[in-house]
Amino acid sequence: MTLTKKKIIVIGGSSGIGKSVAALASNLGNKVIITSRNHPIAQLTAKSIGNGVEGMALDIDDESQVNEFFKKQSGIDHIYIAAGNTKIGSITEGSLEDKLQTFNTRLKGSLRVVRAALSAMNSGGSFVFTGGISTDRPIPGAWVSGLGTASAEQLARVLVMEVPNIRFNAVSPGYTDTPMWDTILQENKKSVLADVAAKLPTKKIASPDEVASAVIFLMSNNSVNGEVIHVDGGGRLV
Repeated sequence: MTLTKKKIIVIGGSSGIGKSVAALASNLGNKVIITSRNHPIAQLTAKSIGNGVEGMALDIDDESQVNEFFKKQSGIDHIYIAAGNTKIGSITEGSLEDKLQTFNTRLKGSLRVVRAALSAMNSGGSFVFTGGISTDRPIPGAWVSGLGTASAEQLARVLVMEVPNIRFNAVSPGYTDTPMWDTILQENKKSVLADVAAKLPTKKIASPDEVASAVIFLMSNNSVNGEVIHVDGGGRLV
């Protein structure tokens, strides 16, 4: 189970888990492309990783842009889709369409990538989606996140039956120390994550590198298909 000399695309690879996947894949000797809505940030991140990593612009909410992007690609072995965020708030607050935008990015965005990329994929390649602990342990105010992570994990199951020569899996992180929480929790991030860690069997929050190693495993093991790997310190059980 080795992963080297492969072409790997990380969608949403400019920070957090996506960036860690890109760095680990590159260090193993693979050709890596990372994408971001912000092209300069994608380029800067790619340069910071080094080893020939390329940064490109891609907004998976834009179907025409996704199609054009993958028309220019070939020989892809693996795609990891890290793109996705969440909205926090009551189900009765604000615009429903605005709240569901992050869900649409997670589900429709992933499907756009799959549909556009399949013709550019090598047989035996794989997609890895990003689910999350919200699938099993929803919390008040994070209903959009729960819907989004559940949809991503279900994609890993249903698509197995649609494309027999390609594998589909998902990684399901628990609370992970990524920049996403800087925006959501702001000055409360440290205390909130410390409280979460105290309740976990492992007594620690996962690092992006720990989640990334699970993604690399899903790419490298040719017999793992339709699987969801949890990297949550046992959080879904407590």
